[in-house]
Amino acid sequence: MDKILEALVSSSHPLTVKRAIVKKVMEAAEKEVTEEQCQALYHLTTRLILQGEDAFQRQVGLQVQEAYARYHRDEFARFFSKEFVLGLLQQGYGSLDCRDPAILDFLHSSLRLLISCPAVLELAPLLQTEVLRIICERPEPATCAKLATILTDFPQCVPREKAGVLFCQQLVRTFAYFNCPATEEQELREYVTQVTRVSVLLQGIWKAEPATLLPSLQEVFAIISSTDPSFEPSIALASLVQHIPLQMITVLIKSLTTDQNVKDASMTQALCRMIDWLSWPLANHVDTWVIALLKGLAAVQKFTILIDVTLLKIEQVFNRLWYPIVRQGALVVLSHMLLSFQHSPEAFHLELPKPNEEKIKFFLNQSAWTSQSNSFASGLLKITGKSETGKTGLVNLGNTCYMNSIIQILFMATDFRRHVMSLHLNGSNTLMKKLQLLFAFLAHTQRAAYSPRSFLEGSRPPWFTAGSQQDCSEYLRFLLDRLHEEEKTLSAFQVTSPKPEPATTSAETLNNAASQPVADMPLHPEPVAAKGDGRTLVERMFGGRLSTAIRCLQCHSLSEKEEPFTDLSLAFCPSMSKCHGPNDEHKSSSSVGPCQGAVNGGSESSEGSVKEGAGTRMERPVVEPTLSVPDLVDYFLAPEILENENCYFCERCASLQRAEKVMQVVAAPEYLILTLLRFSYDATCHVRRKILDNVGIPLHMSLPLRQHGISVTSSSSDSPESGENLAKKLKPSQKEDGMTENRTNSESNDSDSEMLSVPYVLSSVVVHSGMSSESGHYYSYGRNVSNTDGYVAHPSSKSLESSSLSESSTASQEEMGCADHKSTDWFLFNDSRVTFTNSESLRNVTGRFPKDTAYVLIYRKQEVSGQPSNPGPVVNGSRLSGEPPLQKELMDAITKDNKLFLQEQELNARARALQATSASCSFRPNGSDDNEPPGSCGPSGGGGGGGFNTISRLVF
Repeated sequence: MDKILEALVSSSHPLTVKRAIVKKVMEAAEKEVTEEQCQALYHLTTRLILQGEDAFQRQVGLQVQEAYARYHRDEFARFFSKEFVLGLLQQGYGSLDCRDPAILDFLHSSLRLLISCPAVLELAPLLQTEVLRIICERPEPATCAKLATILTDFPQCVPREKAGVLFCQQLVRTFAYFNCPATEEQELREYVTQVTRVSVLLQGIWKAEPATLLPSLQEVFAIISSTDPSFEPSIALASLVQHIPLQMITVLIKSLTTDQNVKDASMTQALCRMIDWLSWPLANHVDTWVIALLKGLAAVQKFTILIDVTLLKIEQVFNRLWYPIVRQGALVVLSHMLLSFQHSPEAFHLELPKPNEEKIKFFLNQSAWTSQSNSFASGLLKITGKSETGKTGLVNLGNTCYMNSIIQILFMATDFRRHVMSLHLNGSNTLMKKLQLLFAFLAHTQRAAYSPRSFLEGSRPPWFTAGSQQDCSEYLRFLLDRLHEEEKTLSAFQVTSPKPEPATTSAETLNNAASQPVADMPLHPEPVAAKGDGRTLVERMFGGRLSTAIRCLQCHSLSEKEEPFTDLSLAFCPSMSKCHGPNDEHKSSSSVGPCQGAVNGGSESSEGSVKEGAGTRMERPVVEPTLSVPDLVDYFLAPEILENENCYFCERCASLQRAEKVMQVVAAPEYLILTLLRFSYDATCHVRRKILDNVGIPLHMSLPLRQHGISVTSSSSDSPESGENLAKKLKPSQKEDGMTENRTNSESNDSDSEMLSVPYVLSSVVVHSGMSSESGHYYSYGRNVSNTDGYVAHPSSKSLESSSLSESSTASQEEMGCADHKSTDWFLFNDSRVTFTNSESLRNVTGRFPKDTAYVLIYRKQEVSGQPSNPGPVVNGSRLSGEPPLQKELMDAITKDNKLFLQEQELNARARALQATSASCSFRPNGSDDNEPPGSCGPSGGGGGGGFNTISRLVF
């Protein structure tokens, strides 16, 4: 087998032939193979992995080795012996040096194949010795990062006891040699990632072996206090500070400042280098340790050191204020240094750098900066509260704009918010309780922006990577499904459990539920489903039902099935989603005719390849879109011919037949959630691209609803699948022929079906800014809309022939005597920033910013004359039409936080008032960071809230 594989990979056969044969070789791994054959294959695959001539050979080596190691693990364990591993780490492999990163990658992948075997434990002592030897050789950051990954995945390979202490000390010493000569963005990102990975390893060792922490810190101080002029330790040491427990700060500072063996020159050098750490963008608590050391030196009256360090470093600290990502820590240290330097004005008379004319113009163009006068001092004392809108923003916790935008549009869903706020959830610790608390803070906190960390930890899907950008529509589906399932669990719990005593049930139930999985625990002490209804709150607010009818075109038998939905995923017709090149950048897609096919659900469409637009300007002329949301709804509900590879299996014909599929809404939700499938898979380039078509967003629209007036004989039983989007089950048809036949059959088959036009008014929109679902930024528009806002429509029955939506009908609705909303009724939610806006700004956002496109829309159903409406929440036996009263538990939490906020503001105001005396040497442009385009991920906007997402703002 190894001879066949070796001859194959080096042959000139086409790649497809090679892959087919490799697949056969991998399938043969399931059969019985001799020891000699296994060993020969393992030697061959190792050579291909480490010395393959191209990526194909290396890939074949990995795949074949993994396949055979899975079915013949004992043979692989004997191959991956101590002698073999020792040879790799000390001598390399063939022409590969032992320090080559490929050696460590191979070691890591091989250990993963043996993860559950005793062989790993046998190799552990050898690897403990070898990793210590490698670290002592001061490897590059890339090598250290790979070692850190191995040791994180296999902690049994970390040196123990005395060797563990030595390992941590040597790893800290290696940190001091981490230099970054790179200047390109990608190289800087890789460097920071490597440093972070190694520091996280040290943090894990310190937690597992507390005895290693103090020797490690002693090594850090020995490095930074060195007065050797030929050695300058790396600033990467700053990444270790955030992992040092703050509880140790008093003991460590006292020990350092009172140690007679520490010379003044060494202490001065150490303090200067700690101040240099303020430039490291990912280090937390550096300012805390610097100020603690300054205070500790003052306590032991080492004023000479303080004077020298202040005069040496105050200009550097001041310069750090130019960079928003490190400004906060630098400002705290600068304030302390200036305010404590009271014996002489020397620190205030330094020749501090002034901004050049270009920088001045840049800041003036964004926002005027305050002059150096008394008005500047009074401005410092102003308490920063909510924006003029009265709305509360949400702090970006590290690429969490996807969550922030969804929370804001749910909060702006007025009736849903009122129902959530009226629930009695005292004492529970469920997701609904977290959402209620979050809504309460958004409504009543005095902070300009609230940090939703607790809700993020409770609502983040398990497969979402912390700190990475995610798909907001996927998050919304997961969130609604979680809330729905929790409430269903409570209802089932109450049905199967005996009726408890009122005084004790809530506490006992919730205490027992605290240790149960989410799926098994009760949601809250009282049911929230409407009495006699049985539906959950999510079903009552966002739930609708779709009917899918499939008619065989051979025997004309009909199969119909109803399924629930919480959102409709609207795909772009292939003729719609052709992206534009540089010359037709401002043109929308061609006018949409009747298109056949449904949608391919989720957050991605597979309608063909999409080319990125070439425009790079932030603004462009506003062009009226020729495609609108009603067009996409029409396409979603358009009949579809199932043929060719999509043929339908007819039970009556007992064979695959051409069939007609028709989808109709049979139950309209109170809030209609529409997701535009803008992320398409390009089969040519094998990448995900974004459809940048400008889609018109009507303020009012109607949804065709089939009334339950006729009975349809179904050949398949109803099997609704709760919580799953129907769009995920449908495949688009690329055929345009047969559409006329499709519509004709539909009209003849359902001529007795009456359609009702259900009116909706736009409530909120999530906008995605960027070119892919894995990057960019989310922000949202919203306004308060209830079921009585807008207009009261009269029912209009129409046949299926005229049930589709049109822009003309939508436009006519907006020209009716609707309740016109003021321009300030719309709000723009951009993480922590909330501003007034208007509907024109929303509908023209793509015209002004080409990469900013509507992604998720929420429409509120309006009252229809003669139709029942969803009533408001019931509190104390009476139905509310306004906001429910705030419950005591929520009120206490908000009151406590508001008092804390006022205390913080008072302390900050006093500190800023003291700083006013130094305003003559402070240049701080007003608002230089907060006046960015709506779709940007600025330091106070998206992309991590000032975290590491803007590489150009790193300071080294």
